[in-house]
Amino acid sequence: MTAWHDEFPQEPGLRYLNHAAVAPWPRRASQAVSAFAEQNMRVGARDYPQWLQLEQRLRTRLTRLLNAPSSADVALVKNTSEALSFVAFGLDWRSGDQVVISDQEFPSNRVVWEALRPQGVEVIEVSLAGSDPEAALLAACTARTRLLAISAVQYASGLRLDMTRLGTGCQQRGVLLCIDAIQQLGAQPFDVQASQCAFAMADGHKWMLGAEGLGVFYCRRDLREQLKLHEYGWHMLEDVGNYDRRDWQPAQSARRFECGSPNMLGAVALEASLALLEEVGLAQVATLIEARIARLHAGIAALPGASLLSPPEPARRAGILTFSLVGWEHPRLFEALKQQQVVCAQRGGGIRLSPHFYTPEQVIEETLELLRRLR
Repeated sequence: MTAWHDEFPQEPGLRYLNHAAVAPWPRRASQAVSAFAEQNMRVGARDYPQWLQLEQRLRTRLTRLLNAPSSADVALVKNTSEALSFVAFGLDWRSGDQVVISDQEFPSNRVVWEALRPQGVEVIEVSLAGSDPEAALLAACTARTRLLAISAVQYASGLRLDMTRLGTGCQQRGVLLCIDAIQQLGAQPFDVQASQCAFAMADGHKWMLGAEGLGVFYCRRDLREQLKLHEYGWHMLEDVGNYDRRDWQPAQSARRFECGSPNMLGAVALEASLALLEEVGLAQVATLIEARIARLHAGIAALPGASLLSPPEPARRAGILTFSLVGWEHPRLFEALKQQQVVCAQRGGGIRLSPHFYTPEQVIEETLELLRRLR
């Protein structure tokens, strides 16, 4: 455990509980980026083949993290929104087609589907407020439903859905399943094969502890050529590096979604961070996160006037706990916590806390004591 804490030498007094937004880098990611910058300064791209080897290691780590069948199924993208747009504007829609989403989605997983309305696509929003949100989502699928687009974990409430159950239901109904995995990937085990999903995507700067500007897009092999391409360039060609060839073809792999030069700086950071997560093990990461969420849940539930806005059941939780306090407007409480170096967020009608596996127990206890004093 000590070694993990050494990876996060944060400022004294900092209480960082905002991994559902932007996570701090571990020490090894910072050191890797510093070394990469030094190399660029001294020798430029002389050793570019080594950079490509690192990029391949990153693809391999992401393949394992997703449990994808092959690294050929994984593309490196700028962010989740870009990957969602690849799906939304790549599928061949017909007027009258439906997309089912929830009423709790982050804007990226809502506006991209609403942007299809000029093509006659209908967006169906389903409430997740009931006791069986998976049943509600599947019940909303009709003969006209082409795709169910859902977050594995809802960004505001922290509600975690059963992706395997949704995948089975979609398979039975002939519906494509598209998973925004940004609030689960890196925090809990995630399996594209078990969920039978068509597409999955996530940014690297939250639970994967990477830099902003680099994410992952999984596209099932049988669907790659069904997505119409809208971005073209040298990097997405099958015969990449042959600049004189005129009879070009898009790459058969998911690299077809990577039109231009890679974000090598982001790759250096993310590869180092994923190495740490693999050393710890995703099962242990999930267990440590749940222990911290459970402590926050119990401590806040004991406060008079506190309302927990996240699910109480461990099976429905990931790394997010959202709450409110009677007598405190959310902006005022947020500022009061900020003054005490509690890094959190205003989401879902309350204050969102999101610890990671390494978050010191002292930070949890100090935050609870601050809330007791504020109350």
